[in-house]
Amino acid sequence: MLKQPFFRLAGVALLSTCLLGSCTTTKKYNALLAQKVKLERDKADCQSALSKNRKETAELTKQVADLTEYRSQLAADTTLLGSTLRKTQALYADLSATYDKLIKNHDRLMANSALESSKLSKDLARRDDELNKLNEALTKNRSQVDQLSNDLKAREARLNELERILAEKDKAVNALRAKVSNALLGFNSKDLFVDVRNGKVYVSLSEQLLFKSGSTKVDAKGQDALRKLATALKDQQDVNVLVEGHTDDVPVARGTAGMQDNWDLSVLRATEITRILTNAGLAGPKITPSGRAQNVPLDPAKTAEARQKNRRTEIILTPKLDELFQILEAN
Repeated sequence: MLKQPFFRLAGVALLSTCLLGSCTTTKKYNALLAQKVKLERDKADCQSALSKNRKETAELTKQVADLTEYRSQLAADTTLLGSTLRKTQALYADLSATYDKLIKNHDRLMANSALESSKLSKDLARRDDELNKLNEALTKNRSQVDQLSNDLKAREARLNELERILAEKDKAVNALRAKVSNALLGFNSKDLFVDVRNGKVYVSLSEQLLFKSGSTKVDAKGQDALRKLATALKDQQDVNVLVEGHTDDVPVARGTAGMQDNWDLSVLRATEITRILTNAGLAGPKITPSGRAQNVPLDPAKTAEARQKNRRTEIILTPKLDELFQILEAN
């Protein structure tokens, strides 16, 4: 298909050359000849390229056929794969649904398990806390029991010591009572008597033994009794002496020297007795005088007999209880 146009062009060129031959020079001829050679060479190249293109076209045609066949095969395979894909997708959907159910069941079971585990953990922690508290309480109670046991032993020891001291004190009080009673033998029991009250020795002396009515001066017989009492108490270093003056409820007579009422009378009488006891050798720091006037009667009646009982002096002998007080303070 390339040959005819090519030769036609060459002929035209050659004819043109011939028409102009009369004026064409050798130089132009040579140029045309060279052009011809070049054209022939180009023709050969075109033919070679055409042959190559035909070969490539054949190969491409074969490739197209192969691709067409491959496409048909792919289409068939695609149809098969589509069917398989749809089945696979259906199966995948079923598996996904099953998986979702399993996940939900798993989550529910895990939630229940976590809740139960949390509940059990809290219950265990609570029981551990209760157990720790019980152990602490037990330890504390054991410590308290040990402390109470030790305190009880100490208290028992102090109680035994207290009982011993009280027994000794009672023994001393009874011995003191006996000594005072022996020292004052021979006096009328109505005027002088000795007894024990509240762990103390009471020496009660009537007004008839000591004083005349309204007087603060002790009679001779009364002075004798007080001297004998002082002699009995001289060696009693652990005995305190309280002298209490008591009157009846009849006021003192107006104009009585140095006295306004029964308080003065009771105090002055107690002071006079204290003076006699100290002059007889009893240590002054051991004696305390006090007046009670009519405020502590033996008999509250308003009779002459009752008033006679109430007019008295009580000498109260109290053993020192320093050791006993030390034990009581320790408790």
